[in-house]
Amino acid sequence: MAYGIDYRRRIITFVNEGGSKLEAARLFKVHPDTIYEWLKRGDDLSPRPAKTRRRKIDKEALRRHVREYPDALLRERAVVFKVTPEAVFYALQAMKIVKKTA
Repeated sequence: MAYGIDYRRRIITFVNEGGSKLEAARLFKVHPDTIYEWLKRGDDLSPRPAKTRRRKIDKEALRRHVREYPDALLRERAVVFKVTPEAVFYALQAMKIVKKTA
């Protein structure tokens, strides 16, 4: 959850005017680690973009594999991509690729 910059400044001002970090955390309902992080950052209190995780499965390669081998099972695809069947399942789900049976 991203807090507004004004809200962040109010918390930092509270701490700079003598309030404790833990007291600020309780009062403003923010985790103490968050307050410590904001204090380290100095004047730049703007929200930072979320980091995207580097995925092991190449989406285009998976898409190609599905086109070439439409009847392959999850466990077979998992062997090809050297991941778990669950990882293939979630990747296909994220790509909105479903296996439909007639």
